[in-house]
Amino acid sequence: MAVNEKLLLEVLEEIRPNLQADGGDLTYIGVDDEGVVSLELTGACAGCPMSSLTLSMGVERILKEHVPGVTRVEAVNNGEANDLYDEYAPF
Repeated sequence: MAVNEKLLLEVLEEIRPNLQADGGDLTYIGVDDEGVVSLELTGACAGCPMSSLTLSMGVERILKEHVPGVTRVEAVNNGEANDLYDEYAPF
């Protein structure tokens, strides 16, 4: 089942203020043919130890409830958390 990308983006816009209230945010990367939604967590959410719980119990649950065809949400880390790790990695 194809995911209605317009509905997906509308629901994400409803979720974002909750993340922004804690200094974080998310960026929509895309959705594949299997209904896997790729998001980048930014701000305070990037690298946060609770981010996987936020994705699975929060964002993924809401998207599955409101957007037919969504099967899973995965984090794509394109930015600052990797940069931070690289800066402090021992080798």
